[in-house]
Amino acid sequence: MIQNVLREIGGVGLYGAISVCLFFLVFGVAFVRACLLKESFLKSMSALPLEDSERDSTKGASKHE
Repeated sequence: MIQNVLREIGGVGLYGAISVCLFFLVFGVAFVRACLLKESFLKSMSALPLEDSERDSTKGASKHE
């Protein structure tokens, strides 16, 4: 049934080509953007989960015993 529907749609092969081009365009933009990030920004972001400077572990924390 799906094959019959796809056969009747004119230019259905064009959708595949457009989707592949769109995928590579988005992937290329993401790759270029990742390559252009500054090293200082990457170091600060990589250390972010390890920092505990903004929260004090005793303030506002409920202790469960």
